[in-house]
Amino acid sequence: MNIYAFADEASGLIDGQIAALRRNGLNGLEIRGVDGQNIADITLEKAREVRRKLDDAGLTVWSMGSPIGKIGIVDGDFPAHLERLRHVLALADVLGAKNLRMFSFYMPGEDIAPWRQKVIDQMGQMLLVGEDSGVTYCHENEKGIYGDMAVRCHELLTIFPTLGNVFDPANFVQCGQDTLEAWKLLADRTRYLHIKDALADGHVVPAGKGIGNVKAILDDFRARGGKDMTIEPHLTVFAGLKDLEREGEETKINAFTYPSSDAAFDTACAALKDCL
Repeated sequence: MNIYAFADEASGLIDGQIAALRRNGLNGLEIRGVDGQNIADITLEKAREVRRKLDDAGLTVWSMGSPIGKIGIVDGDFPAHLERLRHVLALADVLGAKNLRMFSFYMPGEDIAPWRQKVIDQMGQMLLVGEDSGVTYCHENEKGIYGDMAVRCHELLTIFPTLGNVFDPANFVQCGQDTLEAWKLLADRTRYLHIKDALADGHVVPAGKGIGNVKAILDDFRARGGKDMTIEPHLTVFAGLKDLEREGEETKINAFTYPSSDAAFDTACAALKDCL
């Protein structure tokens, strides 16, 4: 198994991310935030610095956790977005990333059918930009975008045979999509998983503690030969917890609230390992 993480949820600093990855025995990063900047905004020089640190620590960048495709289909500046994509691909080359997480544009409302063709056209243009990059684009299901439900994810994967799928159970739960039905539709095209679970009310919880069927999906993914996954904690951190405690006592806010980013990150890693 190859287990990566959005380690910017442990620390905004790359040194802290490296420490969190090593502490939990992970393989590397799905890189999203670096020293206060989104990965799409760092310079090539900064990327080379990050690459040196990761190489020294024996860690890799599995995927660019980019915001590509997270603009409005109506009001987004698509030409500028294509330029941003070109920069992300240049960064991926420096960092050694072979995958790029992407999205299919925010919709202006519930009636998304009128925007279908524009989504397809713009997705096609983005794929052309990376055609010779050696990077696999991987579409993630996300709330509010065209590909938020499994049937539309499947549609995009059918139209674009080179497109990979990132399967995020919690995001499907938050959209009211049954995750096992989604998995049946998308399993064959899923390149990797985002390990994130959620309750029926949408709150994110450690893997296996929600209704996302994370363990069942993991088991089938592995049975099909899948081996790559990214932990995305998204767990609640209550930094002021210690201030409410009397010495020697522990204040229990709820079962899924944590006193620090590191504690939340470590819990998410332990939850995945329990599911495995």
